Amino acid sequence: MTNSSKSMALLLAGAVLGGVLTMAGYRYMVDPNALQGVDAQADGEKKPLYWVAPMDPNYRRDKPGQSPMGMDLIPVYENADDGAGAGPGTIKISPDVVNNLGVRTAKAAFKSLHSQIQTVGYVGYDEDQLVHVHPRVEGWIEKLYVKAAGDPVEKGQPLYDIYSPALVNAQEEFVLALERKNRRLIQAAKGRLKALQLPQQAIEAVEQTRKVKQFITLYAPQSGVVDNLNIREGFYVKPGTTLMSIGTLEQVWVEAEVFERQVFLVSVGQPVTMTLGYLPGKKWQGTVDYIYPTLNSKTRTVKVRLRFNNENAALKPNMFAQIAIHAQNDEFALLVPKEAVIRTGNADRVVLALGDGRFKSIEVALGRFDDSAFEVLSGLAEGDEVVISAQFLLDSESSKTSDFKRMNHGEENTQPTTVWTEATINSLMAGHRMVNVSHQAIDEWDWPDMTMDFTVADDVDFALLAADTTLRLEIEKTDDGNYQIINVEKPDNSATVDGVINSIMAGHRMLNISRGPIEKWGRGPETLDFMVAQGISLETFGEGMSIRFTFEIKDGEFMITQLSEQVQSTDAGGQHD
Repeated sequence: MTNSSKSMALLLAGAVLGGVLTMAGYRYMVDPNALQGVDAQADGEKKPLYWVAPMDPNYRRDKPGQSPMGMDLIPVYENADDGAGAGPGTIKISPDVVNNLGVRTAKAAFKSLHSQIQTVGYVGYDEDQLVHVHPRVEGWIEKLYVKAAGDPVEKGQPLYDIYSPALVNAQEEFVLALERKNRRLIQAAKGRLKALQLPQQAIEAVEQTRKVKQFITLYAPQSGVVDNLNIREGFYVKPGTTLMSIGTLEQVWVEAEVFERQVFLVSVGQPVTMTLGYLPGKKWQGTVDYIYPTLNSKTRTVKVRLRFNNENAALKPNMFAQIAIHAQNDEFALLVPKEAVIRTGNADRVVLALGDGRFKSIEVALGRFDDSAFEVLSGLAEGDEVVISAQFLLDSESSKTSDFKRMNHGEENTQPTTVWTEATINSLMAGHRMVNVSHQAIDEWDWPDMTMDFTVADDVDFALLAADTTLRLEIEKTDDGNYQIINVEKPDNSATVDGVINSIMAGHRMLNISRGPIEKWGRGPETLDFMVAQGISLETFGEGMSIRFTFEIKDGEFMITQLSEQVQSTDAGGQHD
């Protein structure tokens, strides 16, 4: 029952007289039995467990008040579901708000990941069917039958005429062998002409006419298109000169590049889909033909060769293409929809749907992905329900206090309100009961070494504080968010220990002592130099003497403040004290 409802009930109870209530000019008949239990209901209203700050649910108090930001604290009741058991960051919203936000969810499940690699490539000739045309003799190009790269040619079509003294001499030797009718010479001369690429019909013509041709015509070895035409009429050529190339377009190669992290997804024989900008809507289906063995150190990519059938010669060499390599992986992985993941520069998150209108933003580690899903390496389990719409609103609210861990991470680690630390006093402001100190790191509050101002509690003797002194301070975080010193102790920098004097330097008031262990500091036996305070006489001490002494650490020096001879005695067991 709200306060307004409770007040109205009491007003009704006090105003009823003879079962008639007059209000705003109207008369109401009231059943006295209906008012029984009003007080009991009012008294039975649940009391708040504690009060929290509106902007920081971790700021809790046992009574009403204001937050460090000056806002009224909000009461939390026993039946209020504040996400207990689900860790910090859990929020709860009503069902109508869930509907208004259009919250949709999906479950994390083990499925096969279809990794589609998107890249680009360039169309080229099928080099398995690319023929390069070279002369085998020196000579001059007398006539050129193809004029430009890209010209189509048919197998057996004339390409060029060449004048070569070597071919002329070879024909003359063949004619001479024919006239002598020496079969062995004839076969040798004919073989030489074939080795020099003289066409068969030219050899037969010389054999029939017994006449030598000055200009020899060379023909296309296959059908296709001319590429790399490097000659013109009148060119002087030598063996090894690439005159031209002839490539077929029945099939083409496409060279694409994939990033280093994607190489393991690609294998020979995988299906590939290709589209080109000049034919929108048209798709070509091909396969991965070869994966090159080296990595480009500049682009961090690996070249992949793809093979496509080229119907109607629609694909032209050097065309730019968009490539999709379909890398189907049979291995099952824990997947969530892509729209469920909130990606940031520091971490990846999803919003868990915990049921009953509760939601929590958690951190996840992601692996591979495809067009529709992400692989989750850690942070989720199979069957966990994640939000796939309106998650940014829920994440923003949950992130204010979320620990970004799974909800079964254990008890919440709360920071203590008071800590002890060692600090050096730099300056004092006695009128304001304030000091400036340089304190050590405070792990409990995740504080590094810092120099800062603190107020001093009224019950602390301010006279204990002095500039350039090192003290142990107890610091408390106050309700208003400030910090004050509530206790002061001198650091324990003195110890009493037994030892043996090795040497005495009276002029410097220094002793070299082999001392025993100091258990409270966890230090073993050591041999060190110690300074001796003024007022302590060294006349009665000598080398080799056993002593008991008390020393302090002052300005980095070991200063002996008490010194006495240690008398050794032997008991019945022969042991020394």
